[in-house]
Amino acid sequence: MDMNSRGPRTVVVTGASSGIGRATALRLYEEGYRVLAIARRRERLEELARMVNDPEKFDVLPCDVSVDEDVARVADYVEREFGGVLTSLCNIAGGALGIEQVADAAFDKWEGMFRSNVIGSGRVTKALLPALEASGHGDVVFLTSTASQAAYEGGSGYNAAKAGEHMIAAALRLELAGKPIRVIEIAPGLVHTEEFSLTRLGGDQAAADKVYEGVEKPLTADDVADVIAYSVKLPHHVNLDLVTLRPLAQAAQHKLIRSA
Repeated sequence: MDMNSRGPRTVVVTGASSGIGRATALRLYEEGYRVLAIARRRERLEELARMVNDPEKFDVLPCDVSVDEDVARVADYVEREFGGVLTSLCNIAGGALGIEQVADAAFDKWEGMFRSNVIGSGRVTKALLPALEASGHGDVVFLTSTASQAAYEGGSGYNAAKAGEHMIAAALRLELAGKPIRVIEIAPGLVHTEEFSLTRLGGDQAAADKVYEGVEKPLTADDVADVIAYSVKLPHHVNLDLVTLRPLAQAAQHKLIRSA
């Protein structure tokens, strides 16, 4: 799994200001990648850059993946700083908003989820495909969810958004057949991060805490980042089309063991 023979490794990680995106950016930096970490929140990114303190190997750029001009700046950065050659793109930006059932759907939340999870991932991927192909061994990683595989009450908008992202990955894999770019989908189950459930539940900390209550060991952001790092470190002829990972306590989307 030694990638040194492939030359310098570069990666763009979206959603890098917190959670799985942040963990992935740090994990790939540890693996020797030159990292461009992007997200909407400038302050969080600057804090991350100060913590790493290696501007030659770890840089940050504020970017809203739903805004064309922001994504164009990312592509310009890759052209200017990486010489137009990108080894990996990790589409981590996204998330869930609300738990309303269809009868009470808040479609502004649905639109927000589609902008980030579906259109945002597609927009960044489109912009960076030329640089990925130029590497001769590119990877596009999509972080979806087990919510893309099984519906649940109150999940309709998020189910649909993540299913849409899953289909983008599947179609892109077919479209890139014969080109030197792998398309990898990582679909986690229950992951305990600082913001996912809090954001989904409108800032209600007590309700967010209940999501994980009694679950002995949910997945962590670092667990998911480790799987992403493993998938891109494999020899390039090995493509992990879809990796589903769950905590041991979660046998399926609807089967979660909680202690009394």
